[in-house]
Amino acid sequence: MTNRYPFIAIEGLDGTGKTTLRKGLFQLWQCLFDTAPLCVLTTNFLSPEYAGQIVEGKYRPSAANRQAYLSAIVADKTATLQLVESQRRARPVIADRWLLSELAFFAVKHGARAEDTYKALAEGLMEGPDATLVLELPATDSMLRAKDRAGDAVRADWDVHHVQSAVQEVYAEVTGSPQSFPLLGTVVRLDASATPAQVLGSAWTALEHLGLIPGLPADEGKES
Repeated sequence: MTNRYPFIAIEGLDGTGKTTLRKGLFQLWQCLFDTAPLCVLTTNFLSPEYAGQIVEGKYRPSAANRQAYLSAIVADKTATLQLVESQRRARPVIADRWLLSELAFFAVKHGARAEDTYKALAEGLMEGPDATLVLELPATDSMLRAKDRAGDAVRADWDVHHVQSAVQEVYAEVTGSPQSFPLLGTVVRLDASATPAQVLGSAWTALEHLGLIPGLPADEGKES
């Protein structure tokens, strides 16, 4: 561990358990170290002047707005990173999606190669998370889980099998050569078909091995 707490991103298809894992990590940090992590979303609109371009590029993607959307994402992430860095001396930061999702979205909705999108983003972003936890589950299974969630969580133009399968292909391409995408940090692939407790345990163990979890304080005054 350095003098900064870790910045961790959680990625995966809708329904793979990102929110469940984020909540589990939050509770472990809070219970074991009396530290409440800061949780952020991939797009926070911390640069409000770019919000319109983000909404336009996300929900009405076209060749005409692709570059504006990409620039807006860089601006928003830059603003988010300022918040992240200001917090990392006091607590961990956990992002529900970060960079991998952007690469997949641009590939599927804007027809851009993951490596080209990464290059454009990397020119404007100086750092990324220490680790990206990728929850892996077949698209059919993740879609079934997503449909069972409460609320209006399913999007007709996105939560369809051919789109989710295409997203999964980008995830596999990128995580298969993480050295080409260093702003992802260390990529940790997790089997999302396991129970939530097992996924949380695997994630926590991986973060320990990466030196991102401090050791528990020894019991003082304990009699032998």
